[in-house]
Parts: sequence; C-alpha cells; structure tokens
Amino acid sequence: MNLFSTAKIDSPEENASPMSRRSLFKRASVIGATTAVALSGLPTIAKALGIPQSEGSSPRAAAASATTGDVDIASAAQIAEALAVTMYSQIVYACPFFTRLPAADQDYFYGARQEEMSHYDLLMSVTGKPTPFTSFYFPKTMFKSPQVTLDTLVLLEEAFIAAYIVGIRNFSTVDFRVTAARIMGVESDHRTLARVVGGDIASADGGPITRIMGAQNTWENIMPANNNGYERTLCWTDISQAVSALMPFLDKTAAGKAGFDTTRTFDFQAFSPNLPAPNGAFKSFSGC
Repeated sequence: MNLFSTAKIDSPEENASPMSRRSLFKRASVIGATTAVALSGLPTIAKALGIPQSEGSSPRAAAASATTGDVDIASAAQIAEALAVTMYSQIVYACPFFTRLPAADQDYFYGARQEEMSHYDLLMSVTGKPTPFTSFYFPKTMFKSPQVTLDTLVLLEEAFIAAYIVGIRNFSTVDFRVTAARIMGVESDHRTLARVVGGDIASADGGPITRIMGAQNTWENIMPANNNGYERTLCWTDISQAVSALMPFLDKTAAGKAGFDTTRTFDFQAFSPNLPAPNGAFKSFSGC
C-alpha cells in the first residue's frame, strides 16, 4: 500500500490542503528560539538527556546559533518525531497483533519508541517549543492490520531518513549536520527492524508478511531485511518536500484526499525517555 509516491513528492502543490507548507512552517518555526522565554526550558531538557552544558555544545548554545533555515528543518523533524512516537505508542499499547509477536520483536518497538522520544526532546532543544501538531491521522485499518501498520511504519521511517539527509545537506553548521546523521542512522535501524518483524507476524493475524511497500511505491521482499546498500534520499533536497509528504498525517483535508481515516485522530503524548543503552545516548552537538 502506497501513501505517497515520487510524483507527489516532486509536485508538492498537488492535492494542496488549506494548510500550506508555509502556514505549517509558521506554526512550527520558532523565530524567537534565541529569546529567554523560548530557551527557558532547555537546561531541564539537557539535564534529562545528559547533555554537557559547556559552551559550544549545549542546547542553549546550539539554539542560539541556529538560523531560520535550521529552525525550519528542526521544526519539521520535531513534528515527524512526534508522529513517530505516536505511532510506536499505539503499536505497543493498542495493536492486537503486537502481543503475539516474539518478545525480541516487541523489544524492537519498545526501543524505537524510547529513541524517537529522545530525538523529539533533542529537537525541541533547538526549536525551543513543543510540536505544534499533537494529533495525527493514519491510514484506514492502521494498528489493526499488520500489513498496513508495517507498510506505514517503513514508509515513515524512509521519509524520516530522507528528511534527515536533507538536514545533512542544508543545516548551517557541522554540529547540526553531524547530529542529523546520528539520528538518521537510528531511523535506518527502525526501517530494517520493521522488515524483520514482517516474517514473525502470527498466522492468526494474516502472517507471515513477506513483502512490504514503503515510500517508493514498490513491493519489496522482506529478505534480506537490511536490503539497502545506501540510504534512500527520495530525491528530496528541501525540507518542504518532507513536509508535503507528511501532510496527510497532519491535516484532515490532506488525510481525506490520501484515503486515510478521518473519523479519528491519535494524540501525541510526551514522556521521559529511557534509552536502551547509555553508550548510545546523545552527549553533545559537537559530535561526542
């Protein structure tokens, strides 16, 4: 099942909803990220993440050095991370098929949920504000059908990977670009692990799933799960393309045009993340 195609990505005005990309950025962009009010919560976030507060690597210093373009990218990525947290939370707490997965597969999802929340907190240390989007739309039968759930998960992770590659391309500083690369690598883990899970879907849930369709509108065999020699860019060069691709998850009109379920939304609920291993925690924007 395809949710967006290369053609739609390359033509972001197609199926435009009343909420344009620019109006989204007006909601998501934090022009005042360097002001005292916007930065007032950063020391608490940094402490929770274990980030050193030395000048040049702290969230306060990073936010102060961010350009408007940096904040646009971070804002879009923060929305994507809120969407990811919402998706993984629903999978682990509300999907009927989740309880029938092997324990190791369940741990993949629990770990991903923690990681996406950590990413969200880190990005909020740059934007200075919570996500402007707290409710999300999903395809019909999402969280009920394992096929739809895994297709959507892989599609979103591929979109996140491509978006962070845009960050690597367009962030204004080396520190931000390295941080984007570090997050992108973990999103790639999530894409691969979702493809591992397909073969473990129980027969009672229609499994095993042997093919998954992601962002490129092509059925791909789940074996090997790590089937990328190189990460996929989706030919994106600007963060507005990522925003356009995510609009069906954010906006009711766009969701309806994409064939999503518009009768309900799923709420983002922030929590304090507990990363699986301290060696994989974020240390500083300087690449430590």
